[in-house]
Amino acid sequence: MARKAEGEAWVSCKIPGKPTVYGALKCEGIGPDGIPNVTSSEDFSVLEVTKKSLLISCSAENVATKFLAPYTSFPRVHEKSVTCLDVSSGGGLGVSTSSDGSMKIWQTNNGETRRVLEGHVYDVNCCRFFPSGMVVLSGGMDAQVKIWSVEDASCPVTFRGHKGGVLDLAVVERGRNVVSCSRDGTARLWDCGTSSCLAVVADCGAAINGISVGVADNAIDLGTPETPPSDREIGSEGKLLLLAREDGKLEAKSLQSRQSVFTFDGADAFNCCTFLSSVNVLGGGQDGNIYQLDIRNTKVPVQTVFRSGAPVLSLVPFREGFVASQGDGTCFILQQDLDHVLELTDPDCDPVYKVAVFEKSAYTCCRDGIIRKYQLADL
Repeated sequence: MARKAEGEAWVSCKIPGKPTVYGALKCEGIGPDGIPNVTSSEDFSVLEVTKKSLLISCSAENVATKFLAPYTSFPRVHEKSVTCLDVSSGGGLGVSTSSDGSMKIWQTNNGETRRVLEGHVYDVNCCRFFPSGMVVLSGGMDAQVKIWSVEDASCPVTFRGHKGGVLDLAVVERGRNVVSCSRDGTARLWDCGTSSCLAVVADCGAAINGISVGVADNAIDLGTPETPPSDREIGSEGKLLLLAREDGKLEAKSLQSRQSVFTFDGADAFNCCTFLSSVNVLGGGQDGNIYQLDIRNTKVPVQTVFRSGAPVLSLVPFREGFVASQGDGTCFILQQDLDHVLELTDPDCDPVYKVAVFEKSAYTCCRDGIIRKYQLADL
């Protein structure tokens, strides 16, 4: 965004199957109200300018994009790249991991560190709050999954069983059970009370880069378990486990029966996935494609979204749409009720690894080591 007087910024509009339209924005000065006067080159139009956002349209393609600047940023939570983050159910605390091997709990209002969680060997790849907001789940390159207390930073539970680095995590309902996926090609269901593996839900023969657990529509046949589930298995009935696989497949498995419900072949490796509803899911690919599928019929995607050719690194449901982040610094929000795409700005070509949303705020973590907070109240 052109936020400085006489500042300039490049802008482009890419529609699949059509040539990219390039242009420029220029700030001609700052008004007495602090709002910049922004002009555009001939193929673009400036529709709205505020202190934190800029709405422009591409005249040639009739496409509008709103650029939103961070509300605040926390550049000193970690010393190096921030690789993953999550926000507690109450919204007051965040947890994040870094390429420097650290994992920290911090306040979302000012980024102040509250706890340092130490115990993994090598890098910590993923972290997630339990629904209570007082317990954190983590997975690392040491093939371990750990549970932490937010109150005193203790680690009462460690799960061992994976043969490769743990890449993603999911909490089942209130958290009696959790799921992890790994470079070893497996997804495992764990019992937190006994620190034991209840089942290998999937064994794909290829790394599983991302997972998501969701409630399946009643019309979906989830199959019947070959043996009755353990009484330690809580909340798996009626659930689907979505798998983003390195071999270019997006697969859904019944969490309880372990049976495959569908497998969708993408054009490249899948990095991440999420549920939009009980029938609609998303998968993000290494090639920049985001596939929306109806799990009742996955032969043809409901839609394929392509904003850039950079890898899709994170997908999060948001209202009637989703937030996506990519390896070129792109982070955007698509919603059915908006006539424009919302771009979250500032990373400047550094990969945005993860997005977390709490009510009217979005948080992103980036290779540049900065955690950014965006206010979404005006959407």
